[in-house]
Amino acid sequence: MSVIAVYSMKGGVGKSCTAVNLAWNSAVGSSRRTLLWDLDPQAAASFILKGDSAEKDRARALVAGNVKPGKLIKHTDIDNLDLLAADFSLRGLDRLFFQIGKKRHLGKLLKQMGKDYDRIILDCPPGLTETSEQILRNADIVIVPTIPSPLSERALTDVQMFLDSAGKKHAPLLPVYTMVDRRRTIHNQGLIRKPKWPVIPMSSAVEHMTKLQMPVGSFAPRSPAAQSYARIWRGIEKRLARK
Repeated sequence: MSVIAVYSMKGGVGKSCTAVNLAWNSAVGSSRRTLLWDLDPQAAASFILKGDSAEKDRARALVAGNVKPGKLIKHTDIDNLDLLAADFSLRGLDRLFFQIGKKRHLGKLLKQMGKDYDRIILDCPPGLTETSEQILRNADIVIVPTIPSPLSERALTDVQMFLDSAGKKHAPLLPVYTMVDRRRTIHNQGLIRKPKWPVIPMSSAVEHMTKLQMPVGSFAPRSPAAQSYARIWRGIEKRLARK
């Protein structure tokens, strides 16, 4: 089992859409038994995958150990893809981790769930918090969606500097340019600065995900965005194979 976290210190960078589409490629493209664990209280990934919102405030109870993962994990409409949905109770997750006082708590939960899956994709809450620190310590790869602008790139640099200064072991950070509009000068300048970073273009197909509640690959597999997500996932699989 491998854990792929999709994380950004900033919101509004296409994080949840990236998590959903990578999970789809894992389940459909690679035929991996895949779980998407939505840890963001905004629950955007859960909404796109039609997560059941009938049971409120259960996501935090799972982390606290009051509910078994099997009680909350649901099958999606997509073969090989299950969902552990988020809800608003996760807004207090950092406080919960502090109260528990166990730095390896999230890792134990992932190991427990990993018995049934080949890949676990984490849609992480934004910010640099206790939750994100636990995620960064327990993931195998961290995908960092980044808009090609100086402020967004600075946020990535700040996270890398924090992790390096703390001297703690963490997963490699793999930045991905998202929401790229080549008509914008500032975006083109970013692409010139980091020509090797993968690129996900600004796309109407991605915008339609929330309306259709489907990953891009399900309804627009030939779109540039779908092809970009597929390439990124193939790169992730190659990197995991070398571990």
